[in-house]
Amino acid sequence: MIMKGASIVINCLLEQGVDTVFGYPGVSILEVYDELYKNKNSIRHVLSAHEQGAAHAADGYARSTGRVGVCLATSGPGATNLVTGIAAAFMDSSPVVFITCNVDEKLLGRDAFQEVDIVGISMPITKCSYLIDSPEEIAETMREAFAIAGGGRPGPVLIDITHNATAAKADYEFIPKAEHIKRGRLSRMHRRGDMGLRREEFREDDINILAEMIAATRKPLILAGGGVVRSGASGALERFAESRAIPVISTLMGSGVMHDTNPLYLGMAGSYGCPQANYALQSCDMLIAVGVRFSDRLTGKTEYFAPEAKIVHIDIDRSEIDKNVDTAHHVVGDAGEILESLDAICPRPDIEASWTEELRRRMALQAVAVSFPEALIRAINRLCPDALIATDVGQHQIWTCRNFDFSYPGQLITSGGYGAMGFGLGAAIGAKAGNPEKTVIHITGDGSFGMNMTELATEVREKLPVITVIFNNSALGLVRQNQRFNYGRRYSQTSLGDMVDYKALAAAFGIDAFHVEDLPQFEAALGNLLRSGKGGVIDCLIDKDEYIRPMLDKGRLTY
Repeated sequence: MIMKGASIVINCLLEQGVDTVFGYPGVSILEVYDELYKNKNSIRHVLSAHEQGAAHAADGYARSTGRVGVCLATSGPGATNLVTGIAAAFMDSSPVVFITCNVDEKLLGRDAFQEVDIVGISMPITKCSYLIDSPEEIAETMREAFAIAGGGRPGPVLIDITHNATAAKADYEFIPKAEHIKRGRLSRMHRRGDMGLRREEFREDDINILAEMIAATRKPLILAGGGVVRSGASGALERFAESRAIPVISTLMGSGVMHDTNPLYLGMAGSYGCPQANYALQSCDMLIAVGVRFSDRLTGKTEYFAPEAKIVHIDIDRSEIDKNVDTAHHVVGDAGEILESLDAICPRPDIEASWTEELRRRMALQAVAVSFPEALIRAINRLCPDALIATDVGQHQIWTCRNFDFSYPGQLITSGGYGAMGFGLGAAIGAKAGNPEKTVIHITGDGSFGMNMTELATEVREKLPVITVIFNNSALGLVRQNQRFNYGRRYSQTSLGDMVDYKALAAAFGIDAFHVEDLPQFEAALGNLLRSGKGGVIDCLIDKDEYIRPMLDKGRLTY
């Protein structure tokens, strides 16, 4: 069938089963938006207040549903406004296809109005980036892009299409997603390499070696990262750990891989992790790391990381092996498949009883919340334990990870690797679009909220209610904490002093809001919003001298 390139774009989305996209229109992408209008009963478009919000929303949708997210933007500033969102998705291995439209092919490289080389800009932060300048290329490229985004180690892919390619016509055949590989429609994949599509088959010899190593250990520890969440391997990891009574810690991105109330789970490790998790990390004699990047926030100085342990690494991405931390052994492949194979043959190790008892003792010390911010998170956990939790970046993010009992993988939606302030509200809106039956809580600080509060308009316009909880300390809390301990309490440009009336701000958007100063007020406000089923804003007054306690800073604990 002969049709416009823009129509091919929309039909390719329908091939993939896409029913929701996020974006913001502009002149260069109007052909696509015109076709989207004609298909508005099949594909919902969520109009953001800013392209960065759309990028984070597509990311939040992907993380919370396990499906590939889709984001649309126009050329020039529209495309570059996506960059932070693309980088956040890349660092956390979130599958999103970003579709931008550029100026006509004949104007490329001529400094045309709103022209930018978004393919060149995005190359370091995508699995693959494409420039399409003819309609004949669109279908094959889009099919490949979706396969790459969701295949192997997931991640973002960008497709930039010139305006003339969206307006010109080409022959197109609708092919359902299941038929793409069967009918050989991903031919470009062979010319370009596998681009992360091919799942490397692990060797049985590697599994046997790993089983023997685990059987010989006395103080084994499992470290679960975001790769466990992305691969759907949480169940396999939990079964393996429970059948052998091996304690489990996680990275920030691994939150939810095991129910936080499971006695084997010790919490999040790293600079802002739980003391008992870090103690286990430093005292174990074998560390079984699954789906982990070994980032600096986890390891600190690598020469002091897990000093007593043989480190073994399970990961789908070979490039991560021995990148940051040297390993004694590794197995490359799908985490779930490897854990299931290991579970079938690995003997139960003879774990040292005194070590297990010490871990239990240290866990018991962390049972009671000791600060107002921690109490707020515990209250959210009590009142809506199954809610999807989206955070921005800062103290509130760490308090959330350390005090909310995550009960399923993907429950936490946060920018871990890239640490993008302003991520949370857009991501929460995307999560609500993908999970309309779920309560979605957006936990933020007043600094982060200042970067994304415009997305309240999206929440209202698109009828995607989100409950926003602001930890309002009139400061950039985490940066200020660093200044306290490392810069002689010289609080340069971290005291906001905005005195913003967030209740009045929310009212301007038609959103219910509450100002609270103690725990009973907060519980009443959150309860009201939960009963109403509506979105809302809760402004929580927090002392600016509330800190994350304890935390590891330059190898020492600070309180």
